[in-house]
Amino acid sequence: MLNFRALLFILGLFLSMLTVFMLAPLLVAAVNGEETVGAFMISAFATGLTASLCVHKGHNKDINLKVRDMFLLTSLTWLIVSLFAAMPFTLYQGIGYTDAFFETMSGITTTGSTVLTGLDTMDHSILIWRSLLQWLGGIGFIVMAVAILPFLNVGGMRLFRTESSDWGDKAVPRTQSMAKHLFYIYIALTLACTLAYYLAGMTWFQAINHAMTTLSTGGYSTSDSSMSAFSNASHWVGTVFMIAGGLPLLMFVHMIVQRDVTIWNDAQVKGFLVFLAFVSGVLGIWLWQTSEHSLLDALRLSTFNVVSVVTTTGYGLTDYGTWGQFSYIVFLFLMLVGSCSGSTSGGIKIFRFQIAGAIMREQLRQQCHPNGLFRERYNNRLINEDIVRSLITFMLLYMMAIVVLSIILVLTGLDPTTSLTGAITAVGNVGPGLGPIIGPVGNFSTLPDVAKWALAFGMLLGRLEILTVAVLFHPSFWKY
Repeated sequence: MLNFRALLFILGLFLSMLTVFMLAPLLVAAVNGEETVGAFMISAFATGLTASLCVHKGHNKDINLKVRDMFLLTSLTWLIVSLFAAMPFTLYQGIGYTDAFFETMSGITTTGSTVLTGLDTMDHSILIWRSLLQWLGGIGFIVMAVAILPFLNVGGMRLFRTESSDWGDKAVPRTQSMAKHLFYIYIALTLACTLAYYLAGMTWFQAINHAMTTLSTGGYSTSDSSMSAFSNASHWVGTVFMIAGGLPLLMFVHMIVQRDVTIWNDAQVKGFLVFLAFVSGVLGIWLWQTSEHSLLDALRLSTFNVVSVVTTTGYGLTDYGTWGQFSYIVFLFLMLVGSCSGSTSGGIKIFRFQIAGAIMREQLRQQCHPNGLFRERYNNRLINEDIVRSLITFMLLYMMAIVVLSIILVLTGLDPTTSLTGAITAVGNVGPGLGPIIGPVGNFSTLPDVAKWALAFGMLLGRLEILTVAVLFHPSFWKY
């Protein structure tokens, strides 16, 4: 039986934390004398009151959560927090709730697709709130990816399990300790990124906002022109810290806390870095040969855009869709890839492609030697049938989600390119799609409301690794 009281209590705690973070933009609004003071006061009061009621009604000594509880809690947390976090947008200059929810879900899932324009002159409190949502969504997903999803055996992520198989009292202290280290490292990297952006020519406000959305691989900017509004040095800073956001944050914990540098031998990390270097180099040379850019500029543009898409950050710099048919196809594929498990990025993730490749090698060897016994390993761990089933299920559901979402978008009157790439970018939490409407220099504001709600659901699916949400729609989940 689902432990609804415990779920209500924990949701209340999450809403309490959201209330606390609402005080930051409230303070910014008060200092700058912005009209959004009332919007954030009302939002904080309503969120705090709801949080108090949830904690009071759900308080229970029995907080042990089973597998089904964790599935429901994970989905409800992202959904409920997004519903309340959208309130400041709704109360700001008459933004409709559809646009407010879309912007919030895009922010908290670190997707980065936006429906807002006029960012250069927008109130600082709203800009800082957008960035905070992405920053919180980034660290929230990291903790979930290293502590919860492996436990739920989602999409082959059991390979990265760091906790026991029981989500009870014994597992909680270890999870709390790990979350504390992850949070400290996350803050340290954010501060370092802020300083680097400032030294590259940004103002402190711009640097703080972009640091939060870079480390979270979210992609929200303080300018409608996104990163093209800033210096070339800022582009290199963004590239470095987007890569940091695409690496497993647990790797930094091992390096600093446990003084273990062998993590750099991880197959996923090496595959991710080699992949970025290869694709960036190829596209850089292509751009150099087919345009008037110098080699250094071509490499800067290609590296920044490749890293931005693969890490699903989605910053806009140039419209890479206009680089030619070759680059168009390459970036369409890159939107599916993603970076490392345990990072802030979305997408399919590098390790799943590596495991699929290992399974393919095993099958080919088996075809050549039918009587042989071949067992592939990944990072010295045996790839068992349980992981294979989970991986195949994830990949099928991932593609099905893109297909169904594409069909829904086409039925709303959007063109095929916008529909397909919009579905891919939503489920992959990438940010921009391809084409003149939602491309790197475009915006989602002109899309029909139905399309925005569909894309928002796609963002939630992708952020929670598909299976976490999909299992809630299976009838057996609700049977006692």
